[in-house]
Amino acid sequence: MPHLVILYTPNLESETDMTALCRTLVDTMLTVKDEQGAQVFPTGGTRVLAYPAAHFAVADGGAAGRAAGGNGDYAFAYFNLRMGRGRSDAVKRQAGEALAAAARAHLAPVLARRPVGLTLQVDEGHEAFDAKFGNLHPLFAKGPT
Repeated sequence: MPHLVILYTPNLESETDMTALCRTLVDTMLTVKDEQGAQVFPTGGTRVLAYPAAHFAVADGGAAGRAAGGNGDYAFAYFNLRMGRGRSDAVKRQAGEALAAAARAHLAPVLARRPVGLTLQVDEGHEAFDAKFGNLHPLFAKGPT
């Protein structure tokens, strides 16, 4: 943890590089610092995953856009950052604002061409069970080499 999951309408794929967006958002998460200046999210545990929706409907189906002279092809992306408990409200807000700014900057060319709805939420969970295993985290462990 933390995990940022993006669910998006597949009509965005031809207009932006989703892999580049994921990389930008991971890099943004790794710059977030707490009140003591420490990195908030562990490098080995920070991930962004993006999934296009197999099926979707957005707003009025494009009627308003077509009435205004456009094609009415709406798009949407939902960003959900899930992190473990223990971070201050200020850090959670800072992370959300940084991610929203990075997503907005990446998607600016798309937003200039078409109507797109964007939502970003930060969730903090109370895990009933939380197992972390695998061999990724040791790659980023500090200590003698």
